[in-house]
Amino acid sequence: MEPAGAGPRRAREPLRDLRGALRAVLARVREGEPGEGREPFEPQRFWDALGQTFKATSQEATKLSLAFSRPPLPSVEDCQKLSEDVQNAILAVATVYYSLPKGQGTTLRKMVRDATTEVVEGMIQLTETILNTPLESLSQEQLISTGSVWEACEQASNLPRDNQAAVVSALAACLGVVKDALEEMEHALVEGRDPYSDIMEDEELGFRGNRDTYWSEADRKLLGPCMGLMKASKACLKKVLGVVKAHGKADSSEQIAQLDDLADIANEISPSVDELALSMYPPMNQLAVRLNAAKLASVLKKVLEITKTSHVCLPSEEGWVQFLTGAVDHNMDKIKNFTQGEL
Repeated sequence: MEPAGAGPRRAREPLRDLRGALRAVLARVREGEPGEGREPFEPQRFWDALGQTFKATSQEATKLSLAFSRPPLPSVEDCQKLSEDVQNAILAVATVYYSLPKGQGTTLRKMVRDATTEVVEGMIQLTETILNTPLESLSQEQLISTGSVWEACEQASNLPRDNQAAVVSALAACLGVVKDALEEMEHALVEGRDPYSDIMEDEELGFRGNRDTYWSEADRKLLGPCMGLMKASKACLKKVLGVVKAHGKADSSEQIAQLDDLADIANEISPSVDELALSMYPPMNQLAVRLNAAKLASVLKKVLEITKTSHVCLPSEEGWVQFLTGAVDHNMDKIKNFTQGEL
C-alpha cells in the first residue's frame, strides 16, 4: 500500500518537471539573442502574436491555479496535461520574442525581453507556490502568484510599439529618477543648516560638536556648482526627451541606432547623479565630490554631443544644446577651482 499522501504528491510530479523546463526557457530568454529573421519584419503581425501568446499564458495560469485550489486534486494524467499546456504557452511567448529582429532597436528589444522574462518568472513562482502549498488548499501565496502572472501578461498591451516610443519611455524613466534625487538633495540643503551654529563653543570640549553631521563653509561653497550640475542633468534629460518625442523616428536602421545610442548614454545619467549626491552629504570628502562631478559632467557632455549629431536635433534645437554644454563646463570649472587644494 502507498503511504498516505503519496498519490497526491505523485500527482504533482509533472509540476517539478514543468518548473525545470520553465527555468531553462528563462535562462535562454535572458541570455539569448533574437534572430534577424529571414522574412521581412511585420510589426502588426508581431504585436498581435505577442498579445495572443501573453493572453493564452494568462489563461493557462488560471487553469493551473484553479486545478490545485480545491479537492479533488487532478490526477497524474491531468496534471501532466496542465503542465504541457503551460509549457507550450510559455514556449510560444519566447518564440514570438525571438522573432523580434535586433534591427528594430536594442531599447525596444530590452523592454520586450523584460516583459517576457516577467511572465516566465511569474509562472515559475506560481508552479513553486503550488508545489510548496499543503494539499487541497488555496493559499494566499497562490492567489498572489496567480495575480502576478495576470499582471505580467497584461503588460503586453502597454509595451512601446517601436524604438522611438521605447526610447521616450526609457528617457522618461531616467528623468523621474533624476528629479527625485534633485528634490531629495534640495530638501537636505534646507534641512541641513549647521545644527550647532547657535552654540558658540562647548565649554567642556572647547569646540563645537560633531562636524560629521553638517557642512563646513568650504563644503557649502562646493554644494552650489554641484547642485548646478544636478539641475543641468534634469534640464538635459527633459530637453532630450522633448526632441525625441517631437522629432524621433524609427523608419531607418540609422535612426533606430541613433536613438539607441541616446538611450544608452542617457541611462548613465541617473547613477552618476546618485553617486554625486551621495558624496555631497556630510562629512564631505571634497576630492570624491570632484571625481563624481567630473564623471557626471563627462556623461552629460556625451549625451549632448550624441544629441547634436542625431536626427532628432534640428537646427532650431542647437541653441539649448550649446547652452547646456556651457552650463556643464561652467559648474565643473567652479568645482575644480574650489577643490584645487585637494589634489
